[in-house]
Amino acid sequence: MATYDTLGATYGRTRQPDPRIAARIVAALGDAQDVINVGAGTGSYEPPRTVLALEPSRIMLAQRPQGSAPAAQAVAERLPLRDNAADAVMALLTIHHWTDVAAGIRELRRVARRRIVILTWDQQLFRERFWLVRDYLPAVAAFDDTRAVPPGRLADLLGGARPEPVPVPHDCTDGFAAAYWRRPHAYLDPQVRAGISMLAQTGEDALAPGLNRLADDLTTGRWHTRYADLLARDTVDVGYRLVVAEGV
Repeated sequence: MATYDTLGATYGRTRQPDPRIAARIVAALGDAQDVINVGAGTGSYEPPRTVLALEPSRIMLAQRPQGSAPAAQAVAERLPLRDNAADAVMALLTIHHWTDVAAGIRELRRVARRRIVILTWDQQLFRERFWLVRDYLPAVAAFDDTRAVPPGRLADLLGGARPEPVPVPHDCTDGFAAAYWRRPHAYLDPQVRAGISMLAQTGEDALAPGLNRLADDLTTGRWHTRYADLLARDTVDVGYRLVVAEGV
């Protein structure tokens, strides 16, 4: 997983779990007694009942905090686990990085006894509702079009699932793509961008025109005038979804 061996170096600094999102994930996991985290990254949102984390990037594994669940290097498409290995399997903001989503979902279904919990996003809603990609960085929206998994396809692969909206708090502590929707200056910070795969993988040359316009709009106050309605909101729904499959 060379991608995250490069992009994941700053995750420990910019991607701290948000407690409100964590509470939603815990609720989705329900009464599962043991959980396997696939595409685990640095270990964000792992509940205490996590028995194993699987992650392809050694750079990400190296950033896991002391005391985290046991971890191993592996890809979702080939999980080194027996059938029905745990009550629940979770995969958070990872499926868009898999080389074969169908194979990865088959593996989750093979390993999970009772429940699968996936955190992902609805790309159509994201590109319509999130001002950064809609109004400043259309190249990023085009890049995500190539890798986002449509909710309908995901539900089909899971054999049925229920989507649950995940609103993004205005002060979200987990620096994923839309975390700074009410803090636009953050997107001008290279370290913040390095922790957001859609920005890091699109490349600085493609981002530069839009970021320059954003910087100018922030300096002149145009951004605050244009998006004044956002400044009074505590959360937004830009398409992030918890997808929960039962009885897998």
